[in-house]
Amino acid sequence: MSKQRWVIKIGSALLTNNGKGLDISSIASWVKQIVELTKQDIDVILVSSGAIAEGIKRLGWDTRPDDIHKLQAAAAVGQMGLIQTYESLFSKHDMHTAQILLTRDNLTNADRYENISSTLDNLLELGIVPIVNENDTVATDEIKFGDNDTLAALVANLVDANQLIILTDQGGVYDADPRQNIDAKLIDKIHVDDKKLEQVAAKTGGSLGSGGMYTKVLAAKKAAESNTTTVIASGKVDNVLMRLQTGENIGTLIYC
Repeated sequence: MSKQRWVIKIGSALLTNNGKGLDISSIASWVKQIVELTKQDIDVILVSSGAIAEGIKRLGWDTRPDDIHKLQAAAAVGQMGLIQTYESLFSKHDMHTAQILLTRDNLTNADRYENISSTLDNLLELGIVPIVNENDTVATDEIKFGDNDTLAALVANLVDANQLIILTDQGGVYDADPRQNIDAKLIDKIHVDDKKLEQVAAKTGGSLGSGGMYTKVLAAKKAAESNTTTVIASGKVDNVLMRLQTGENIGTLIYC
C-alpha cells in the first residue's frame, strides 16, 4: 500500500460546540484540511460523532437521556443534519462522501467484515471520503461499540491505517487531570505499552459524549494491534491536521 491511510475521529463536544448545535465553521475547517490531506496522497476515513448530540439539540431536549429508545430517536434525527452538513461542505471542494453506519456485529462476523473492508477500499480508490458512525438507531447494549473511540480503532484495524488521529476538546494525555490540577503537564510522546498511560487517563467524559480520555487510550491500544500509531490532540488547534501531517508535535503521540 503506497498511500498513507489515516482514520480521523472527531468527538461530539467539538462538532456541536458543547451542545449548541453543529459548529459549521469548525467542521468546514476540518473538511478543508481533509481535502488537502487527500491531495497529498493520504486516504482519509472520518469517524464522526455528533449525531445524538445534534438530535438532542434539534428535539429541544436540555440533557442527554438515559433511555436507549430516546437515544436512538435522537440519533435518527441528528444523523440527517450531520451527514447533510458533511456532504454540503465536501461538495464545495468537488469531493464526494459516503455514509457508513456500523454495529459491533458488523465487525465480528467474518463475511461482513470482509465486505465492509472491500467497500471502504473501493470508496477510497474512487477518491471518496467515507464517513463512519455507529448505527445508534438500531444498536442495543449487546451490540454497541460503547463509544466512537473504540469504533475508530476497529476501523483503523480494518483498513490497516498508518495513523489514528483522535481530535478532542482536550490537549492530549496529561500526567494528571488538567481540569483539576493546574500543574498537569502534557505527555507529548509515550509507548502504547507504558503502564503510565492508563494510570493518567481519566475514566470520565463530558455530558455530550460517551467516552473520556480513558477510552481514547484504550482505542490507541486497540489500534496498535495493526501497528497503527495514534495521536490524541485538540481539534481546536488551528490547522491541526495539516500541522500533524508536516510532523509538528501536537497533542500526545502514542507509538507502537
